Amino acid sequence: MSETITMPLTPMTPHAVMSAFNYLRAIEAGDTETAAEFLAEEPQMPALLIEVAHHIVIPTTNLPDRDEKAVPCDSSFALFELGICFLGTLRSWHEQAGADAAEGLALAVIRFTTQILTQGHEEVADVLQQLNAIAFGQALAAHPAPAGAHPVRTTAM
Repeated sequence: MSETITMPLTPMTPHAVMSAFNYLRAIEAGDTETAAEFLAEEPQMPALLIEVAHHIVIPTTNLPDRDEKAVPCDSSFALFELGICFLGTLRSWHEQAGADAAEGLALAVIRFTTQILTQGHEEVADVLQQLNAIAFGQALAAHPAPAGAHPVRTTAM
């Protein structure tokens, strides 16, 4: 999996990360019953999936920072533009289909993860778990629990 996926973006909330990745894992596993339950519990699921896609696609396709030794080439700019185009298409799909877009958006995120981030020996479920851990860690760092709050359950249902 590419090292660039750990690049920090504006973090999601811990709840949003858990909801979106639970749904993604259910869709990836073909568990339509559980996916439907997660979808029913989170009416904003399509918007959360767009946010997850943003957190996966932008760091993966982004141009190197000025501090990095990598020098952008024509392919770098093309990959960046493809990432922006992909996200724009997902947003348009969501705007047109609304709540009905959730499964298609999830499948698009899973396919991107499969094709771009999963290396030969890795399973998509493992890569999704790694992405979930990164996003959840960023969410917890950005949205710490108030003093005296009960610990958050971080495992999938």
